[in-house]
Amino acid sequence: MSDSSAVQEVVSDVRNRSPLRQALDHLKHDKVAWISGSVILFFAMIAVAAPLFEKIIGVGPNDFNSKVIDISKGSMPLGSFGGISAQHWFGVEPRTGRDLFLRFVYGARTSLSIALLSALLATIIGVLIGLAAGFFGGKIDQVLSRLMEIVLAFPSILFALAITPVLESVLENSGLPQGNPSRIPVMILVISSFGWPYIARIVRGQVLSIKEKEYIEASRALGATNTRLIFQEILPNLWAPILVTVALNIPTFITSEAALTFLGAGVIEPQSDWGAMLLESVPFYSVDPLYTFIPGIGLFLLVLGFNLFGDSVRDALDPKSAR
Repeated sequence: MSDSSAVQEVVSDVRNRSPLRQALDHLKHDKVAWISGSVILFFAMIAVAAPLFEKIIGVGPNDFNSKVIDISKGSMPLGSFGGISAQHWFGVEPRTGRDLFLRFVYGARTSLSIALLSALLATIIGVLIGLAAGFFGGKIDQVLSRLMEIVLAFPSILFALAITPVLESVLENSGLPQGNPSRIPVMILVISSFGWPYIARIVRGQVLSIKEKEYIEASRALGATNTRLIFQEILPNLWAPILVTVALNIPTFITSEAALTFLGAGVIEPQSDWGAMLLESVPFYSVDPLYTFIPGIGLFLLVLGFNLFGDSVRDALDPKSAR
């Protein structure tokens, strides 16, 4: 076989592969994707396995233990490095003696759950609004585009701090128990409320381009309804930009959840959360720095992992990727 024939065969094979297949092949050879994906998978696994760790260690994340703290020294952990031992792998919490490893893994469970549910809700809202704005155009597009700009103009954290108590009170009055059962749904609603415009703008731009394609005009000429055009012809071609945007939004939602909790508008005791751990560690950062370091490094690695993996997914789905 000649060199030119071999080249033509390779080119033909590349052209015949679907965009998804090409993206997966790109990710297989992307070391950054493998490393960042492994970091995300690690945190997901320890979050899922949190109850198993609880059984192995033999205590719960909220169990107080006065035997591992020194009351004469301000209830600081006994031993070195924050009380690290064979039973307490990350040490114990000052004042309470609660196991920090269990607090950490259950905190990962809380942070990931809230971030992923917020991403799901923001994606649904953003895709629907972006589809409507891009497809129908005219006054509908003008109104929805202005709505996106208004939401993006709000200082999200400050607005979240102001609106969270109001929404929480509404949910409690509707019958939900006080505390986290009403606080967590409010957090998901608030975080997603500031996340959907980013997805909507991407979807709107893609729809404006796709709806002018010849196959859309052909389907319309054959009598296809708007619903069919939107959900069967246009939406299936949007999975790539939607996937990339969601992957890059999740780390933002994780940090937003931690920030709200740290500022007192998020998850409350006794439920474990990384933002709450950071807040509780502030008085002890000089005498027990490991207490602050553990949730901080977890938050840093998880957010970095999602950011790098999102970049890798974007590069894999972009045929003009230069990385």
